[in-house]
Amino acid sequence: MNKPTSALVLFSGGQDSTTCLASALKRFLHVETIGFDYGQRHKVELKCRDKVLASIRSKFPQWADRLGDDHLIQLGALGEISDTALTRDEDITTGKDGLPSTFVPGRNLIFLTMAAALGWRRGISVIIGGMCETDYSGYPDCRRETIDAQQKALGLGMDKSITIETPLMWLDKAETWQLAMDLGGQTLVDIIKEDTHTCYKGERMRRHEWGYGCAECPACELRAAGYRKWQERFQ
Repeated sequence: MNKPTSALVLFSGGQDSTTCLASALKRFLHVETIGFDYGQRHKVELKCRDKVLASIRSKFPQWADRLGDDHLIQLGALGEISDTALTRDEDITTGKDGLPSTFVPGRNLIFLTMAAALGWRRGISVIIGGMCETDYSGYPDCRRETIDAQQKALGLGMDKSITIETPLMWLDKAETWQLAMDLGGQTLVDIIKEDTHTCYKGERMRRHEWGYGCAECPACELRAAGYRKWQERFQ
């Protein structure tokens, strides 16, 4: 079989998806991106997507011709049926089941299904996502076991070979920062610091050494801790 030359990246505008995008641009001749508006509390990430894409095109001319169309999909129904701290203005807590209140049931499963459907139309069979079970919030839909099951289901349901790649699955956050450095040097690291968004509360006014955010939510704490560990381990 011929090796695929195109990929579709789940691109939220955050650190992980930006790193995955850079990885795809290094390996594939044609890369498209897909994002989702599901009524997320940190909707500012959707604006950051445009900034990141523009920065990559301008600062990495060798990738500009490879970076194809961006697709923003409206999934408001997901936000309407979800009662979580990512889709409601409420405190972030941990439930009796051990899951944080930021867990949006079915989110990644729906994202991957929509991406596969778009890939069908676009002739793209490789989907790339930033799911990770090394440093994560305990979301069950981030586990590789879940991704493997979804890959099989999508392939069977569409009667087509579909590959879901997760470049960050076994990396901790420090290693993810280093991967960005390996892929695009300080230029890519600076794009991640200045243009990407991770904070669950949507905070873009407070600048830290690792980027913008409230520095208090689980996403900020994970990103900040990973940055400090990266500085100690790799720098």
